[in-house]
Amino acid sequence: MRGYRADAAFDGERVLSGGALVLVEGATILGVEPGTAAAPDGCEVTYLPDTTLLPGLIDAHVHLCADSADDALGRLPDMSADHLDDVIATAMLDQLAAGVTAVRDLGDRRWVVVDLARTAHDGPTIVAAGPPITSVKGHCWSMGGEAAGNDELRRAVRERAERGANVVKIMTSGGAMTPGTDVLLCQFTLEEVRLMVDEAHRVGLPVTAHAHGLPAVELCVAAGVDGIEHCSCLSLSGFDTPRELAERIAAAGTAVCPTLGRVLGVELSPQVKALIERMGVGWDDRLAQVANLYRAGVTMVSGSDAGISAGKVHGVLPIAVGNLTECGMPNDEALVSATSRAADVCGLTERTGRLRAGLDADLVMVDGDPMHDIAALCRVRAVVSRGREISLTG
Repeated sequence: MRGYRADAAFDGERVLSGGALVLVEGATILGVEPGTAAAPDGCEVTYLPDTTLLPGLIDAHVHLCADSADDALGRLPDMSADHLDDVIATAMLDQLAAGVTAVRDLGDRRWVVVDLARTAHDGPTIVAAGPPITSVKGHCWSMGGEAAGNDELRRAVRERAERGANVVKIMTSGGAMTPGTDVLLCQFTLEEVRLMVDEAHRVGLPVTAHAHGLPAVELCVAAGVDGIEHCSCLSLSGFDTPRELAERIAAAGTAVCPTLGRVLGVELSPQVKALIERMGVGWDDRLAQVANLYRAGVTMVSGSDAGISAGKVHGVLPIAVGNLTECGMPNDEALVSATSRAADVCGLTERTGRLRAGLDADLVMVDGDPMHDIAALCRVRAVVSRGREISLTG
């Protein structure tokens, strides 16, 4: 048995007054005691003064097979199997170093992340979608998920269930990172998306949909998807989120992952620069749009789109959580978005996301108190992943 004690603690849902002592046996949390509680005889305790103890963070939108370089997704078809394995291994280490102990991978190549999710005992817990379902030459077609026509779309959904994917990802709009696609245009009809949603629910899988353009977001809501990635609501006039649409998303309980978070000082990719110039929008406009979604009561989870560019490195999630506070979300709710709520949305409620006996021993200790200074999430002092202490020194 081992113990982890801190003077401040957040259990994934609320602050634990007076901190906490979390007892761990093997890969599992054995108990959560008050911060001043005596440890059982023979229990070695890690105590770091002036730190806060939290559940390990969950990044609800990553691409483990992407190496955080320009055109990271477009280069996947030319990447050897060995190189791909190395990229994924590095990505997982970088996530752990940032206190991220679970990820939802929303697009891989050759099903390698889906296969890894079933077999990996080290590294973050993985929820995997496999190659996203996209139109012919549509956004992220290079991952291998192209499909057209009702029969192919049904088969694509069933294939994900048969291969052991945990979620179905649909590309309902184009994306800035795929030449020849348009973020403002829908890639499927409403009837096609409804067909995929119905088929996924029939085989027991949730559906989350990439949607940048306003028409694609409206399509997602009408089709009854379970989650919307980005939810940018872009139009020719910039970010355009009708209040009625935001209220419909909120009323449906559809989870939105706005994929905020970026490394400051890194030059934007040429694709993103072109999009910004075309739309006449900036970062402050994006934060204001997410703030509108939040004020309308939309359920939000934290995710970063990690891996797709130099500004979206693996481990950038703590910055994405901080961005949500810039959108008006209180610090405690921002923490919920990357812990318990993210666990619920990603299907990990019975595994992680909370400091609770019986769940995986996924813990992070940070310098300071993120309840008062959200930037404390970036000051990681200790990480435990399924009971295994992670080295932060390389």
